[in-house]
Amino acid sequence: MRQKSHIILLVVCILAFSPIFVVGFVLDGYVRTEEIAKLVKGANNISGEAQVAVYEAISVMEDVLNAAPSLCTQTFLDSVSRRMQRSAFVRQVLVENKLGVRYCEALGGQVEYEILSEELSIPGRSETVSAVRMPGLSVPGLRVTRQIDANKHISAFVTSGSIFSSEQLPVGMENVSMLRVSFSDGTPLFAIGNTADFDDPEKRAGLISVVTFAGEVPMRVEMAASFEKARASYADLYVWSILFACAFSGMVLILALRAVRNLSLPSFDLEHAISVGEIRPFYQPVIDVTTGRVYGCEVLARWVKPDGEIISPAAFIEYAEVTGLAVPMTISLMESVRQDLQEISAMFPDLRISINLFEGHFRDGSVVDDVVAIFGDSNISYGQLVFEITERFPLGEGTQANSVISGLHALGCRLALDDVGTGHSSLAYIQTLGVDIVKIDRVFIEPIAKETDSSPILDSLINMALELNTGIIAEGVETETQALYLRSRGVRNVQGFLFSKALPAEKYVAIVRTLNGGAPNPGETGAVPANPLQSVAA
Repeated sequence: MRQKSHIILLVVCILAFSPIFVVGFVLDGYVRTEEIAKLVKGANNISGEAQVAVYEAISVMEDVLNAAPSLCTQTFLDSVSRRMQRSAFVRQVLVENKLGVRYCEALGGQVEYEILSEELSIPGRSETVSAVRMPGLSVPGLRVTRQIDANKHISAFVTSGSIFSSEQLPVGMENVSMLRVSFSDGTPLFAIGNTADFDDPEKRAGLISVVTFAGEVPMRVEMAASFEKARASYADLYVWSILFACAFSGMVLILALRAVRNLSLPSFDLEHAISVGEIRPFYQPVIDVTTGRVYGCEVLARWVKPDGEIISPAAFIEYAEVTGLAVPMTISLMESVRQDLQEISAMFPDLRISINLFEGHFRDGSVVDDVVAIFGDSNISYGQLVFEITERFPLGEGTQANSVISGLHALGCRLALDDVGTGHSSLAYIQTLGVDIVKIDRVFIEPIAKETDSSPILDSLINMALELNTGIIAEGVETETQALYLRSRGVRNVQGFLFSKALPAEKYVAIVRTLNGGAPNPGETGAVPANPLQSVAA
C-alpha cells in the first residue's frame, strides 16, 4: 500500500505541473492551426485566381463565337478586341488549324509560343488547357483551347495574376518557404523557394504544408512554411503562457496532494498508444445480400492494450477529434490497413475498404498526400479506397473541404457519407461534395420487423440514393427480416451483426477467401444467402 501510495503521489505531482509540460504541445498545435489557416487562404487565393483566369478565357471565346460565328472576319476581330479590353487575364486570342497554321489573331503580329505540357481536359467542359511559354513571361502561361471543327480550333492565352508575373509571395506570407504550382499530371508551372526540402520526406517533417486544387481546372497549388520560423513569431505568447502555467500549477498542487488518496485515475495516453501501435484496425465485413459475397469492409479503430484488453472507439474517438490526434491516428490505421490487406486486395480487386475521416482532416488538408504516400506503391489501388465523412462535428470551411474531396476524387478514391439522416450529416453534401455512397444509419433499420410493410423515412432515403445514382450501404443489420426488406428495395450491400462484428485482420481475410473464392452465386430462393461467417470467424 505504501508503494502504491508513493506511485500515486508521484503521478499527482506530475499531473499538477502538467500544464507546464503540455503548454508547449498545445501552443505548437495552435501555431500549426493558425499557420495552416494562413497557408490555406493564400493557396486558395492563388488556385482561385487561376480558375477565374481559365474560365474568363472560356467566356471570352464563347462571347466572341456567339457574336461573330464566321471566323477571322473583321466583325470577328473587332468582337475579340472589344471583349479582350474587358478581360483581366486574356493576353491573346488566335485561330489556327491542327497543323499550327494560323488563320488570324486578335492582336497584330505573330505571337510565338512553345507548348510545355499535354492538353488536359476540364471536367464538364469541351475545352482543354495546356501550359505554354511566351515571350516576355518568365513563367509559363496557360492556353485554353476550344475545337471548332475537325480542322480548326480557337485558343485564348492567359496569365494568372500578380504572383505569376512578379514572382513574389503575397503580403502576409513572409513565413512561406515554398510555393509551387503544377498541373495535375505533374507538369511544373511555377515555383518560389526551396522545393527540395518539400520533396524530401525527412526535411518535410519540419514544414507546415497544404495542397489546394483550382476547382475543376486540373491545377494544384502546394505551399509550405518552416514550423520553427513560424513558431518564433509567437515567442511572446509562449513566454506568457508558460508563466501562467507555472502559476496555475503552483496553486493546484497542494489541493491535488490532499485529494490524491481518494483518486483512482485511469491511464488514458492516446498519443502514446498511437505512437506504439496500440490503435489497431478491425474490419467489419460489408456483405452483398444478393450474392453472399464480401463487398468490402469498414475499418474500425480498436485500442488493444498490452494485456490484451480491447477498448471500444466510443471511449477515445471524440477525444482524438477534439485534441487533433485523429489525424495521426488515421495515418497509423491506414499504414496498418496497407500491411494487413495488401495481399487479399490484389487477389480480389473489387473489394472496397472504407476508412473514416474526421472534421480535422478537412482543416489540415494533408490527407490527400498521406493517402498517396501510404497507398501509392501498394497493392491496394486508389479505386478500392472509400473515405467516409463522419460528422460528430460539422465540417469547417467549405473551400478547404471541397479541395480535400477533389483531391481524393482525382486519385480515383470514392467518398461515402456516414450516418445519413442523423446528427450533423447534411443531405446537401450528397450533391455539393460529390458523394458516391450513402450509408444509412442503424436507427432507420432497427424498427423493421416481420410485419413491416413499409418504412417511410428509410424508403425515402433509399429512393433518393437510387435516383441520384449513388451507392447504398445499410448499417446495423441484425436480422434476416431486415436484410430481406432492404434487398427487396434495391439495397445490395449491408453490414451488421447478422453477418459479423468487426474482426481482426486475419479473420476478415479468412472470410473473404471463403466467400469470394468462387464465382458469385445469387441463389435460387428468396432467402438471404447463408451466413458462414460465424464458423469462419470463430
